[in-house]
Amino acid sequence: MSSTDDVIARARETLDRTSERYRAGPGRSARVNDVGQRLTRAAIADAAIVGLAVVFGLVVGPIGMFGFLLMIVAMVVATMVLLATPARRAPTFEKLRQVDLKALPAQTGRWLDAQRPALPAPAINLVDQIGIKLDALTPQLAGLDENEPAAAEIRKLVGEQLPEFIKGYERVPSALRGVERNGKSPDQQLVEGLSVIGREIDEMAAQLAQGDLDALSTRGRYLEIKYQGDKSTV
Repeated sequence: MSSTDDVIARARETLDRTSERYRAGPGRSARVNDVGQRLTRAAIADAAIVGLAVVFGLVVGPIGMFGFLLMIVAMVVATMVLLATPARRAPTFEKLRQVDLKALPAQTGRWLDAQRPALPAPAINLVDQIGIKLDALTPQLAGLDENEPAAAEIRKLVGEQLPEFIKGYERVPSALRGVERNGKSPDQQLVEGLSVIGREIDEMAAQLAQGDLDALSTRGRYLEIKYQGDKSTV
């Protein structure tokens, strides 16, 4: 029984971590669907295991106490694995450039979520905040023409510069990320750059809400973001 209890305990820990991770952060809407798909897969797998046990019992004979415990362990393991495995893989860095504009915030959020393990704690908090901003931005893009100059600026920031900035940080060797160079470490540059990006998304959302597409299409503050991103790759 101790081994069974251990498996059940690990399954509960996995479910707790999954639930905590999915309560906040980037791409929440997309992740809600992903969680539903995980639960559906786990339910189907558990039903299949029970079905196999019933068929075995009818055709071969009673499974007995050992067979019952084996069935429970199999269900717990299947549930644990399927809950911990995303139903869909996050989009790659390259594919973000090809995503439809209306789906871009959610897809970028899913991509950000996959990067979280490589980021320091202060950056994770900012990534979570950016994810919430992206969720709020999604409905605002529903009526925006893909050919509008404003759409190009949103795509540039959300689908290109934000992921490029984080990828630049990830290319820095782990041992050097906390080492200061020119007064700042890559970790500090990452946090500052994400703060700038978060403010940019806020201003873009405000301009979309006001219908001020001309102002949005002529935004010129990306050099600051690009500069910080380049420094993180050094």
